[in-house]
Amino acid sequence: MPQMSVGFAMMLLVVGNLIAVCSDAMIKSLGEDTAIFQFVFFRQLTSVLILAPFCFTTKRADFFAGFKWHALRGHIWLLGMVFMVISITSLPLATANAIFYAAPLIMLPLAMILFQEKLSKYSVGAAVIGFMGVLVIIRPTEINWAAIAALVVAFTLAWNNLLVRKLPRHQTVAQTLMLTNLAGMPAALALAVWEGQPWDFTPFWTAAGSSAFILIYAGACVLAYRAAESNKIASAEYSGLIGAVVLGMVWFNEIPDLPMILGTVMIILPLVWLAQKEKRAKKKAAAYQQNPTVSAEPVEES
Repeated sequence: MPQMSVGFAMMLLVVGNLIAVCSDAMIKSLGEDTAIFQFVFFRQLTSVLILAPFCFTTKRADFFAGFKWHALRGHIWLLGMVFMVISITSLPLATANAIFYAAPLIMLPLAMILFQEKLSKYSVGAAVIGFMGVLVIIRPTEINWAAIAALVVAFTLAWNNLLVRKLPRHQTVAQTLMLTNLAGMPAALALAVWEGQPWDFTPFWTAAGSSAFILIYAGACVLAYRAAESNKIASAEYSGLIGAVVLGMVWFNEIPDLPMILGTVMIILPLVWLAQKEKRAKKKAAAYQQNPTVSAEPVEES
């Protein structure tokens, strides 16, 4: 895989998160009587159908390499989708997304435990300020099942993004996403049968559109988290909140108030600052390599 700067990896996550909000909006447009497990199964099925043409030329041995990790991610992804449908259909779009964006903060201690990543004060600071912005937005006054479901989604997103590091690096993004969804399909089908609802294919095309958007997001995550340490780029996940606010206004008439605007600013400004600091650090490191007399000070990891 070509070298990718931290700034470019963060930009991928920003674009991916903005696109993912479109998937969330499609889910929110479902009726309350929609069978959740059927819809989740349709999501997995349409994802596999979309990705299949990109995987036909792959050798069988290469395709199933590292399948145990794909299977683990697939079932975590399935769990996240179930709770995502519950939370998005029960909460305002921006509020649900704000809770989802606890994922980058959750990733920091997990990355330290699983991969012994060093946490700089800059990456921790950006994540903490961003999470404070999330709290300003949601103003938690009571715990309800929808909020708990959204928090479960945040944990599944964090685990899935970190487990990307366990996947074979020679596999394409299409292979990775294909195996993630394929591995979770038997469990998704079993849940749909257990649900006991009459099969209704009306939401199929909504599921297909939602799948297309979320696959772009998932692909961006695979590329970004393969290229850079998660603690350096995870804060970029917060950026999709802007898209959630805009779509909530346009599609669902959810007008943001002052705390929403303040929280959004608290989320976005650290991203800009972190990207600029990384850019300056790379320039300083490059200058030092070319001429060691320029500065004898070590470049602090950001």
